[in-house]
Amino acid sequence: MTHESTAVGLASAYSNTTTASGDWWRDAVIYQVYVRSFADSDGDGIGDLRGVRSRLPHLARLGVDAVWLTPFYVSPQADGGYDVADYRAVDPLFGDLADAEDLVRAAHALGLRVIVDVVPNHTSEQHPWFRAALAGEPGARERYLFRPGRGAGGSLPPNDWESIFGGPAWTRVADGDWYLHLFAPEQPDLDWSRPEVAAEFDAVLRFWLDLGVDGFRIDVAHGMVKADGLPDIGRGAQATLIGSEPLPFFDQDGVHAIHRSWRRLLDSYEGQRIGVAEAWAPTSERLALYVRPDELHQAFNFRFLTCPWDPAAMRTVIDESLAATTAVGAPTTWVLSNHDVVRHVTRYGDGPRGLARARAAALLMLALPGSAYLYQGEELGLPEVLDLPPAARQDPAFRRGPRPQTHPTVIAPRDGDPMAPEADTCDGPRAGHGPDLPTAPEADGQDGLRDGCRVPVPWSGTEAPYGFGPGGSWLPQPDGWAGLSVAAQTGDPHSTLELYRAALELRRALPGLGAPGAGGPPESCGMRWQSAPEGVLLFTRPGFACTVNTRPEPVELPAPGRPVLSSAPVETDGRTVRLPADSCTWWTP
Repeated sequence: MTHESTAVGLASAYSNTTTASGDWWRDAVIYQVYVRSFADSDGDGIGDLRGVRSRLPHLARLGVDAVWLTPFYVSPQADGGYDVADYRAVDPLFGDLADAEDLVRAAHALGLRVIVDVVPNHTSEQHPWFRAALAGEPGARERYLFRPGRGAGGSLPPNDWESIFGGPAWTRVADGDWYLHLFAPEQPDLDWSRPEVAAEFDAVLRFWLDLGVDGFRIDVAHGMVKADGLPDIGRGAQATLIGSEPLPFFDQDGVHAIHRSWRRLLDSYEGQRIGVAEAWAPTSERLALYVRPDELHQAFNFRFLTCPWDPAAMRTVIDESLAATTAVGAPTTWVLSNHDVVRHVTRYGDGPRGLARARAAALLMLALPGSAYLYQGEELGLPEVLDLPPAARQDPAFRRGPRPQTHPTVIAPRDGDPMAPEADTCDGPRAGHGPDLPTAPEADGQDGLRDGCRVPVPWSGTEAPYGFGPGGSWLPQPDGWAGLSVAAQTGDPHSTLELYRAALELRRALPGLGAPGAGGPPESCGMRWQSAPEGVLLFTRPGFACTVNTRPEPVELPAPGRPVLSSAPVETDGRTVRLPADSCTWWTP
């Protein structure tokens, strides 16, 4: 018998807002929306909040529990909105505050919770606080990390820290002082030792909680506190050390006091509002500190995201992650892709092999104890777009290279053209930018190619923009994406979209696929590894088994039950099974 990769028609046992444990976030599946690339309502080629609202039924049908929205606040868009100029207002590029309220209400009506980004490590250079700092307002610079330079006349940066986007992490202003920016110069780092900074962000969180959002994804949650004295690192290519070695600007113990304060604030609201850490830590044990009972609810497991397609490596990451989070009574939060990394179809080899592995990895992720995040378009099997023209790219790291280290004392106002801010950042006349500058690999920062995972989603139609909106799209979509659209895949039992829909339905229907219990030993999650042939992972949970064949050829083994879902057709006679290459299969007794 050959079992196709279709659902078996089991009815959902739980609603979109209730889990067996009562804590919805412990086993929630949360869908990341990169707002400018999801759906465009007004034809300007850029996704917006009304566009997101119009596509919420797709997410409800997919079966996710919540949606996470990337920043839509007022911003000059130097880094896709992660440079915020006003934390309490919606950028006209994406709509207005009424659109945000309408979106939250519409999501709640569909049983979907809403999580929004908060960016506390840095502001935009156009934030009123930073404008005041440059203008010399008394005390204004104390909110940021301004320091005198080293060397003759203070001509050298205060230390050897490098920007994540390449080049120095310091920019000099006209009066000779330097300010720290771990990302782009347009993103000055805040000084969280100042009570005024903490008070401001408490007020920002309350503003959005009062509006009805269900939580926050905390950008650079590991970065708000720097080591005392801002010590040198003593080596270059520092961006490559993130998440693998201790660094004086990331994962300092002091950040946990901030997160404990925010947990108390979140707990003061009804409805289980949550905090989610985007935190890079050198070990699973360090990452687990962010999700202790009095801190945040979730922290992205980037070790799982970066794990190679190797059974031993995957098992090690899974075991260590579960052990670390279970020890502090928290669920593990699994993720395969997001707006900052190459899509996993391409990471796993691209083409048919990459897609096969990506489908299998998704089923593996959704079978593990804990919560999971999906990045928009992964349910369609979208690959990374590798051939975007340089003129279209807007990732600030793409153009970041040697640049004059003098910042103007007056920052030009934002252009009124909604397409202008990011275009200006990449290709305009701003000092230090231009088509001949080296890309980030030459500047020891990120690769500057993140735009390839941000190409707008295809919804329908045979040519671009594939239903994305009534106009074009801010990044060009490939000619061959018609077959990957939501419309094209809906109803096709072999499509990646229907595979995800079936998996999320079964994840609720099967009682063994839920959240692990809080506290207790690692085995309290009910997951146990079983013996399997080389190259195959096999684990069981109550009333459930999962097999993953990582080998490039089929493997035969005793059938662990009845197949209910597979990323590729499996052949079984009820006693033995022939697992396809690069596949994952779910089983019940």
